[in-house]
Amino acid sequence: YSILPVDQGIEHSAGASFAKNPDYFDPENIVKLVVEAGCNGVASTYGVLAMVSKKYADKIPFIMKLNHNDLLRCPNDYDQISFASVYQAYQMGAVVVGATIYFGSPESKRQIQEISIAFEEAHRLGMFTILWCYLRSNSFKVNGVDYHEAADLTGQANHLGVTLGADIIKQKLPTVNGGYTAVNTQEKYGKSDARMYTELCSEHPIDLCRYQVANCYMGRIGLINSGGESGDNDIAAAVRTAVINKRAGGSGLILGRKAFQKPLDEGVKIINAVQDVYLCDEVSVA
Repeated sequence: YSILPVDQGIEHSAGASFAKNPDYFDPENIVKLVVEAGCNGVASTYGVLAMVSKKYADKIPFIMKLNHNDLLRCPNDYDQISFASVYQAYQMGAVVVGATIYFGSPESKRQIQEISIAFEEAHRLGMFTILWCYLRSNSFKVNGVDYHEAADLTGQANHLGVTLGADIIKQKLPTVNGGYTAVNTQEKYGKSDARMYTELCSEHPIDLCRYQVANCYMGRIGLINSGGESGDNDIAAAVRTAVINKRAGGSGLILGRKAFQKPLDEGVKIINAVQDVYLCDEVSVA
């Protein structure tokens, strides 16, 4: 899968997201980038997709995000709340609904129940579902190390996500492991097995990602990793992430800020570079 996500106007504020390239304040330019780059779909908000649905809903698969964290509340807090319904997505011609759950947060109890109901409705209407399985807890930061991208914790978030009926899991690429072990040095937390860190996984980036795939019913549910924020050498970083995902048995990359925070031609170039990884027979499962 090659998907462009542009919901950052809500999640990170429109100004912060589009200051590098103000063209993307206009929803049509978002879809033009998707079409020009030959993506499988565009993931965005109800407002963005509804604005251009009449012109583009039959040309590119629309993935409507149901919930968001708006960050306008002061002080900032982190809670995914519903912005639109499954039926609104269906009416506009979207074929997929997406949602985020902040696993590990107190609010995740409510979010799990809401998304379970929403995904059931989506499937009843013949729609596909994608779940952003993110972690959110201050307890996941231990002795200066951030375990929000730990393979063991993100893997379990994936396992909860597929249990809810997600057809695709979206997850950050793991950068560390041993989240359960670290948190248990501070408080009694969860359950783990030493073989998770020996027989089932090594410290190699492909193995860390492969553990995420294993938690998606051994790859029966596709895992797509996120491209991350824009930096100094985005093509190299994106291609590296794509190679790791593909060699681990993953199903694609969802690439946002690295693409839309650039001029159109540069955004297309980086998306095409990632697509080339998945089209290359020489890059195979490790």
